[in-house]
Amino acid sequence: MPTRTSRTAWNGTLQDGSGQVELSSSGAGTFEVSFPKRAAEDAGGTTSPEELIAAAHSSCYAMQLSALIAEAGGTPQSLEITADVTLGPDDPGFKLTGIALTVRGEVDGLDADGFAAAAQAAKQTCPVSKALTGVPITLDAALVT
Repeated sequence: MPTRTSRTAWNGTLQDGSGQVELSSSGAGTFEVSFPKRAAEDAGGTTSPEELIAAAHSSCYAMQLSALIAEAGGTPQSLEITADVTLGPDDPGFKLTGIALTVRGEVDGLDADGFAAAAQAAKQTCPVSKALTGVPITLDAALVT
């Protein structure tokens, strides 16, 4: 399996500095980061490690869930996954205090219980979930009718 690369260039102190995160492997883009905006309610056009983790988690989870739905005999028509990653205080510094996964799916061939079982299994087996075992992860999964 391939290795993927991201690069960050940072200038200045934590409070006054800023940086650029480059998605190097894909070339998909370069995004601004800064600690004051990371800690603010309004990101002001910059991204953060938490947003990047949320993107990684929601996309990985979607792939894993689609595979597990198929294994259970279902066909995913659409899946919408939101990952909310929360940063909080720690001693010293900060830590990720929680990840809330919200899943809404339109699936043929599975009932609500089958979908819930696949969603829970995907939470346990998605590679990003496995990497984040030190962070509490909650799941709210439901079929859309």
